[in-house]
Amino acid sequence: MLVRYNVDEFRTLNELIHFRKNYQFNEEEIISDHTLFIQEEKSTLEQEIAELIEAIPRNKNDLEDRLRQQLDDYNQEIENLPETHSKIIPTIRDYWLNLVICSKFWFVQLECQFNIKTFNYQAKKLLSEKNKRFDYLSANFQDAVNESCFPALQAFEKKKEIIENLNNTIYGAVGEQKVENALRILSDDFILINDFCCTFKPPIYNKAKNDHIYSIQIDHLLISTSGIFLIETKNWSDNSLNNPDLRSPVEQILRTNFALYILLSDASKRRNGSFEHQNLIDRKIPIKNIIVFTNNKPAEEFQFVKMLTLPELVPYIKYFKSIFSAEETEIIAEYLLKFSEQKKLRSKLKC
Repeated sequence: MLVRYNVDEFRTLNELIHFRKNYQFNEEEIISDHTLFIQEEKSTLEQEIAELIEAIPRNKNDLEDRLRQQLDDYNQEIENLPETHSKIIPTIRDYWLNLVICSKFWFVQLECQFNIKTFNYQAKKLLSEKNKRFDYLSANFQDAVNESCFPALQAFEKKKEIIENLNNTIYGAVGEQKVENALRILSDDFILINDFCCTFKPPIYNKAKNDHIYSIQIDHLLISTSGIFLIETKNWSDNSLNNPDLRSPVEQILRTNFALYILLSDASKRRNGSFEHQNLIDRKIPIKNIIVFTNNKPAEEFQFVKMLTLPELVPYIKYFKSIFSAEETEIIAEYLLKFSEQKKLRSKLKC
């Protein structure tokens, strides 16, 4: 069974696919929901306007009836005042009671008139606002729907844009998972490192290309007894193959090839203990470049880079003869894996 080292696990893949599958909202549903909402608002306004028209005079009459009742009560109090006596103190007391009741009498009239006017103003204002909104909805129903659903449509478009931007990531991750599944049938002599990447400070300089290589990344790094396979995955549709930008993945895999060649050469020059112990010093480690297309592959071919479909991948890998032992293969894999982990650790500490 294939031995795997996941430098970066595909934990985000399931999250992206789950998000994409469960994103059910679309423009038609949003517009339909807000059309129903505006229709309900219009119906509610119509009912509230009718209730207000009926309630305003009734409430006004209730306030006026309450005023008349209070005035009648005060009139009755005035009539029930005792007759004036000739004595000074009772006369002053009766006069004071009369004054208090009269003051209440006039104050209640003023307060009630104020309440009636305030109620009329607020009720008419509310009725005017509801009538204005109802008239607008009646005359400009579709505009009202568009205004209502505009924020939701904006949010939808933003999510849609995010999903579209993530499509390449999703499809790429799906393709990488397909390749990994295809490689599972290989024996324990094969060691797979997924998403191998590392940085270089100072950068590796490729004199022939006049290229300073600051970092490398490859979907799959397969170390075997026949050498190293660099595998870049493309999950392109048939339509995408008509105008593919093949130069970019080809250049990427060639840059990675050169950088790995320098890494392994440095290990030999520095007489790495494990390399020297297993007689790997000065032995050439073949590095083969593969771009796997999980659907159909393009007709175009490139020197030093093999274009394969998914079914062609494993037979191509098995074609090459073994030149290393299983132990030597393990040493090469451990060296590259440690190198990648050290680089990532340094990057995290600087963040």
